[in-house]
Amino acid sequence: MAVRAAGQIAGICHLYRSSSLGGFRTLSQNVSSSKHTPSNAPETTVDHLIYTPEHFALKESIKKIIDQEINPHVDQWEAEGKFPAHRIFKILGNAGILGVNKPVEYGGLGLDFSYSVAVSEELGNIRCGGIPMAIGVQTDMATPALARFGSHELKTEFLLPSILGDKVACLGVSEVGAGSDVSSIMTKAVRQGDEYVINGGKMWTTNGTQADWMCLLANTSDGPPHRNKSLICLPMDLPGVHIARQIDKMGMRSSDTAEVFFDDVRVPSKNVIGKEGMGFTYQMLQFQEERLWAVANTLTTMDIVIQETIDYTRQRKIFKMPVLHHQTVHFRLAELQTEVELLRSLLHRATALFIKGNDVTKLASMAKLKAGRLARELGDSCLQYWGGMGFTNDVLVSRFYRDSRLISIGGGADEVMLGIICKYMDTLPK
Repeated sequence: MAVRAAGQIAGICHLYRSSSLGGFRTLSQNVSSSKHTPSNAPETTVDHLIYTPEHFALKESIKKIIDQEINPHVDQWEAEGKFPAHRIFKILGNAGILGVNKPVEYGGLGLDFSYSVAVSEELGNIRCGGIPMAIGVQTDMATPALARFGSHELKTEFLLPSILGDKVACLGVSEVGAGSDVSSIMTKAVRQGDEYVINGGKMWTTNGTQADWMCLLANTSDGPPHRNKSLICLPMDLPGVHIARQIDKMGMRSSDTAEVFFDDVRVPSKNVIGKEGMGFTYQMLQFQEERLWAVANTLTTMDIVIQETIDYTRQRKIFKMPVLHHQTVHFRLAELQTEVELLRSLLHRATALFIKGNDVTKLASMAKLKAGRLARELGDSCLQYWGGMGFTNDVLVSRFYRDSRLISIGGGADEVMLGIICKYMDTLPK
């Protein structure tokens, strides 16, 4: 990998500049003292396509936070249907994890996107899908456009506290009649003097019941669907913002998901991110990062599910022989692990190309499509080998089976990914 800029190295060496977790070594100390690759890493530092010792030290530090601050409470938060986002995000913000590839002047570390991928992979060690998804919304869905195109004033008010973990963000794009079809959103923001008056609603809003602000996509004119939309920073405590309900979901239960309505909500016109009418374009630009992040996040969990299935089937016996010893079982697990490794290679290749400035929309769409389908296949196959235990809520495989179903829906459904891939293959009907 090419040598990173001095500013990037300086930034990552100050990863724990204000950590509230006592006893943690600084990342620079981790790098200098580390002589081995973490056991959960698929490759060594020397052999890795995109990761360096700094990446692995970052991953190791995140794993400590997960083990100490998150995993001991996951079962409780899953039962309650919500995790304490402000408390967890503040811990992550203190550790520098919420802004690894964001500008240094707004609290980030100024590193390239490969570090975000490393963070996402490591968050796969959290024993549920909801909390990593909520973190991903904060880091790679609600804030990328703001970081790239927002004014200094907006970045100071919204981006900086989001990176530090002082504010929780949500993304307001999907609506009841507009999920994957972003161009069909109906929420309107009508200009009146120095303000926009917003009416409409958003659906399936991750972090919605706890968020301090929303990155809202709304129609700001009556022009063509791809030219009439703007992204707006909307404080969630404004008059007229109504949290209608927390949605009861099949999976991702520890992540709160809200239906939100806007009734004559007044927002200063200065809260528009970048140029008015460019919101659709900004949203499309960040989909490469969002989808690669989602792929990275599911890889580690799939590794864990396979390994826990191996451990369980080695102990569980049927007809006086361990389930694992049946050829159909260990062959199937070998096939699944092979598929995971192929997906990991595609992710890392796409990431390497992306950080060099290439358009990886096609590869990101392929990876997202494969991740969703493989997660469904892997979850179903592994759960089968757990027998009756797999049908309980006591094991990770059943939680993964429920949580991972969203991958083929959220962030662009499988069918949308296929359409994008066909467009790049020039096989769509004219």
